[in-house]
Amino acid sequence: MASDFRQEFIRFAVNQKVLCFGEFKTKAGRLSPYFFNAGLFYNGAALKQLAQFYAKAILAAGIEFDALFGPAYKGIPLAAAVAIALADAGRNVGYSFNRKEAKDHGEGGDVIGAPLAGRVLIVDDVISAGTSVRESVEVIRGSNAIPCGVAIALDRMERGAGEFSATQELEQSYNIRVISIATLDDLVSYLKTDPGLRHNLEVVDRYRQRYGIKAHA
Repeated sequence: MASDFRQEFIRFAVNQKVLCFGEFKTKAGRLSPYFFNAGLFYNGAALKQLAQFYAKAILAAGIEFDALFGPAYKGIPLAAAVAIALADAGRNVGYSFNRKEAKDHGEGGDVIGAPLAGRVLIVDDVISAGTSVRESVEVIRGSNAIPCGVAIALDRMERGAGEFSATQELEQSYNIRVISIATLDDLVSYLKTDPGLRHNLEVVDRYRQRYGIKAHA
């Protein structure tokens, strides 16, 4: 099945200890039974494999895009690595990223890399409050390019302060598509098949019932 890579990604994240189970306090003050820290994909082999998963998710989504954009700072190595993985898969596109502060000497400006033009796909790790994505949208639009979507590693499918998740709010506010390698639904499916982790299923499912949103139609 084409979606098999999603389960493979969950297994990969668990093996890399990027996805952990226990009790973790979120930014919203909730006690989550799992924690995903993409910053732990910090060696060459792990980053290469992560980028390949991103490329599979992006290509499977069938979204039309002309270039990649990585928001500083976490999105910078991700966009570069995903550009390489896409090239290996036969899809060669440019990538760029922004500075936190504009540079007034040398090449100047606040964007480095390929010129922002056409349809631009943002690459980030996760969407929490959506701040970096909103900033990226403004940078892209400021160059008269079109932000067409966001690719992230894991969608927690979790409500924010209101009825919708940050992911849903971004999709509705900017009319862009959010692509994730895996979602909370994929995580739950994985837990059902892993005897060593199945004991986490009940508490994860309870958390999802309390804070989760429905899957996209």
